[in-house]
Parts: sequence; C-alpha cells; structure tokens
Amino acid sequence: MFMAKRSTLLLLIPHLGGGGAERVIELLARNLPQELYALHLGLITQVKVGTIQLPSHVAVHALGAHRARYAVVPLFRLIRQVQPDLILSGMVHANFLLLSLRPFLSRRARILVRQSGTASEMLQSHALPRWASTAYRRLYCRADGIICQSQAMADDLVRCAGVSHELLHVLPNPVDIHPTRLDCNGTRFWHGPGPHLFAAGRLSREKGFDLLLHAFARVRALWRTADLAIAGTGREEQALRQLCGSLGLKDSVHFLGHVDAPAEYYFGASLFVLPSRQEGIPNALLEAAAGGLPIVATPASVGLVKLVGAQPGIWLADGVSAEALTKALMAAFAQRPGERFCHRWVEPFALKNAIPAWVQLIDSTLEKAPLCLA
Repeated sequence: MFMAKRSTLLLLIPHLGGGGAERVIELLARNLPQELYALHLGLITQVKVGTIQLPSHVAVHALGAHRARYAVVPLFRLIRQVQPDLILSGMVHANFLLLSLRPFLSRRARILVRQSGTASEMLQSHALPRWASTAYRRLYCRADGIICQSQAMADDLVRCAGVSHELLHVLPNPVDIHPTRLDCNGTRFWHGPGPHLFAAGRLSREKGFDLLLHAFARVRALWRTADLAIAGTGREEQALRQLCGSLGLKDSVHFLGHVDAPAEYYFGASLFVLPSRQEGIPNALLEAAAGGLPIVATPASVGLVKLVGAQPGIWLADGVSAEALTKALMAAFAQRPGERFCHRWVEPFALKNAIPAWVQLIDSTLEKAPLCLA
C-alpha cells in the first residue's frame, strides 16, 4: 500500500515554559497529526532539553543562544540539518530572525510567522526596539503567510507595516479546554473568605501587573480579606515585589512563579484578572474562560474587546488604568464573585476546532509556489 511522504515541519519559539505564544507552539507540537508531519521543535534560547516532556515523535532542538539575535548561525545550521518543508515561527523576534535568513534558505522551505501582539501598539509602547518598525516593513513581506489572532490585528499590520492582505490569516489560538475544565475541581490553594483574585502572564510592563497591584490596594481598603495570586515570571518581578511592599500588600499578594497548569488554581478563585496594557487574544484569558471563571479585563486590544465585550461573566474596564480596573473589579464583586459561567465563545479555540484550521493553512501553504525574493 502506498504511503504519502510526511512533510517536515520546524516549529520555532525562544523557549518552553514562557507565556501564551510559547504555549500555542507547544500545543501545536503536541497536537498536529504525526501521520501528516514529521515534527521538530526549535528552542532558540533554551540550553537543555532533558526535562522537556513532549511526545516522543517530536524532535526537540535547543540552540542555547543568549538572545534571538545571537542565534543566526545555530538556527541556520538547524535548518540545514532538518531540511524542513515548512517553518512556523511563533514570536516577533524569532520571526525577524527567521525572515532575515530567508534569502539564504532553500526555496522549497515555506515560512509561516505568527504575530503575537498588535504591531502598532507594541511599537508605540516601546515593547519593541525602534528598528522593529523597519523590520516589519522589510521582512514580513518575505513570509508565505502571517497568522494573526484577530481581524483587528491583521488590519493593523496592513496599516502600520504595509503587509499585503493576501499574506494574512486569522486563526484561533489552540486551547486544551477539556483538562482545563477538569482541573478546576482540583488543587485547594485558597484560604479565608476572599474574594480571591487570580492572574497569570509574563511579568513585563505590557502585561500591566503594576496597574493590578494599584487597583488591588484600593480593593483591599473595602475588602480586607481579599487576596491575589499571580502566576508567571519575568524581568519586572523584583519591581512588582517592591511595589507590593510600598502598597502594604506583602501578606495578601502571592507570586507563584512559573506554573505548568494554571487551572489548578481556578478551584476556589473568585475571578480571573487580565490587567494588560496591550494584548492579542491571550491564552491565559482563554484558559480562564474554559475553566468557567468570571473575568475582569482591560480593553487591551480591539480584537479582545470584540471577542468578549458583550459576554456575560466578563467585566471589561472602560480604560487601561488602575482606576478603570478598580471600577471593573468592584462591579464584579457586587455580583456574587466566585460564580461560574459557561463561556461558549471560547469553543472555537478548543483543540478539536483550532487544530484542523491550522492543518488546513499549513497544507495550503505547502502547496504554494516557492516565494521569489526580488
């Protein structure tokens, strides 16, 4: 019996155990069908792979670069070794690195890049360096396709980077909904009457945890038994801990560090808080919704507002500020904090729905004629 040759896919992210972008690529590595693809996962800044728990059919490569820009040679060597039919990059800096190498790669290798945030907002907030604006315009046109999390994010790339509409694809982030819902009946972390607030994400300025701490200090003035747990790591951790001390919150805020399964903290949590200054469609929000938590969020992107703005069980702040976040928290507390909601809007992101959409894009990209770079 004739067996079709599997296509070789190389998935690229900085490392595992990071934020939502890393989680998306990890879920793709776990769930893309092995009967269709020979899967490789390249970790640009990760040094070792010994503790990484991935299916045995996924070949993991740790490049060990200090930062993405120092990974040019090891990444080029990895691509030469793997000889991928398609490369999928999952974060902006990795996208720039990969697309800068495009003229030196085999013409048969197709390239998809995933945009992990709204480009104009990332540039305006200085979350990206100044040269990134030029990189968007000169490099993104080298991709065979650009994956966005919302139509608003795609439209933004057209406006701010001159990206062709033909290159843009809006796909849902894959979310492992079923175990998330099961985990909600698990670990007992919370103590006392609460309310208990839970937040998760990379500890960086764009995630807005400083806004959350200021808002939480105001909440504590009225709800003396309230506490807050924050899952995640990042460069702002020490500054956030110091802010906790200056606000008198040391005993009521718990920094959990990296958490493999945030859903374990959903049981007993009163609500999930997304305090971001800017976002795409964050997996932390989707997973909290899958767990049925009530959600308080800032209007961190047009796409996010369109997705959740009119949904029950969502309290959307009227701005990105500590004051607006405080008002939204108070409004949520006034309506039985801890109630669970069936957030049906999250279903398109479930693996059973999202993975086929990614497979369809990958296969259609593999069928495209090779890109001709002028």
